[in-house]
Amino acid sequence: MSFIATTATLTLALFACMLVLLEIGRRLGVRRQKQDGEGGTPGVAAVEGSVFALMGLLIAFTFSGASSRFEARRALIVEEANAIGTAWLRVDLLPDAAQPDIRARFRSYLDSRLEIYQEFTDIETVQAALARSNVVQLELWKAVIDACGEPPLPQATMLLVPALNQMIDITTSRTMATQFHQPTIIFAVLMALALLASILAGYGMAGSRKQRWIHMIGFAAITSAAIYVILDLEYPRLGFIRVDAADQVLIELRASMD
Repeated sequence: MSFIATTATLTLALFACMLVLLEIGRRLGVRRQKQDGEGGTPGVAAVEGSVFALMGLLIAFTFSGASSRFEARRALIVEEANAIGTAWLRVDLLPDAAQPDIRARFRSYLDSRLEIYQEFTDIETVQAALARSNVVQLELWKAVIDACGEPPLPQATMLLVPALNQMIDITTSRTMATQFHQPTIIFAVLMALALLASILAGYGMAGSRKQRWIHMIGFAAITSAAIYVILDLEYPRLGFIRVDAADQVLIELRASMD
């Protein structure tokens, strides 16, 4: 099952469970009022306020963290494009005879980097592309070092090698950025709080003789939608919210190399 289908199913299940628990909570409240009268629920408002405040804070912090990681991933793509572009330009410092081979390796390297993220849903394809990228990376590094050493080229060593090193370092940053997410327990607690809040919200509606479907559906829908957006932000190459548009920077850079 795809990520979109999984998250959609999970969100719809959460929405349905919240509606059921809202109704259960309302019926429990009605039964309690019949037993104890209108004034028989002291302290409930304080408990409700605490749970709702905790859920709101958790949603806010989780959303903020997911949004920050989303922006960081986009920034890393631009940073990698700048690093590759800088190293590409500084190849001009090498002897003319060495440049064609090294530029061909640069093109191959960038192709392998783009391939990693074009088929991100296929783990085996991604791992194979990442392995090829690492091989091309090592070959490119060795070719540049050899070209800088015979004859010695101090200017190329001082400018091209650090740029190439930065280009390589960013690949590790991007790889790790795709693996950093909120711990699963955070999402589990968030959903558990949403379900608990549904019971309390339904309990608080017990004073109404009729079911408040608009309020119940609205509360369940907004909460479920907020959790869905957080999940989508956490995995921006699998859902509807994507960082693929930022890849255009690398695609344009590759086109400029031909």
